[in-house]
Amino acid sequence: MATTRSNKASTKPVSRTQAATRARPAADRGVSEAATSRATGTAHPRAGTTTRLAHAPDAIALLRADHKAVDEMFAKFEKMKSDGPAKKALVEQICKELTVHTTIEEEIFYPAARAALKDEDLLDEAEIEHDGAKKLIAELQRMNPGDDKYDARVTVLSEYIKHHVKEEHTEMFPKVKKTRLDLKELGAKMLARKQALTGAA
Repeated sequence: MATTRSNKASTKPVSRTQAATRARPAADRGVSEAATSRATGTAHPRAGTTTRLAHAPDAIALLRADHKAVDEMFAKFEKMKSDGPAKKALVEQICKELTVHTTIEEEIFYPAARAALKDEDLLDEAEIEHDGAKKLIAELQRMNPGDDKYDARVTVLSEYIKHHVKEEHTEMFPKVKKTRLDLKELGAKMLARKQALTGAA
């Protein structure tokens, strides 16, 4: 008579580690996976940050918004009469905004524009104008309202920036718009860098 083979499926022994992993709640596994990602440098951006960058303005719109904000600050400075803490705070804010703005232009926007436009002179002039503004910013950051030529330096800085902005708006930006640059992608990179510089999340 033929021998009947058992119908019971053979089960592979499960180690204690495997059993603990299977029993561990999904939330705990998520925390562990996140920690591993951070340790290996593969962590993804937070959902909120990713969403904000997805809705970032294009590069030119972002720069225009910066220009408008700084112009309003200079207009506010011109109306100030006293040399008190409010004036110092405003000038410090102007210097900070311009420093961040020139950084994202020089690190991201200008290199992309230089490659797309093949116009060395236009970009060289813009960077030299930045150098002049940086010199005044550095001087103002070491000074206080009431110091000799403090207000004059702010006024000259304002004139530098207005001239620089006019050239970007009338020459550089129109030319950049005619290129095949992905201004939306460039804007997202610039916004991310700006947030890193300002500590915004």
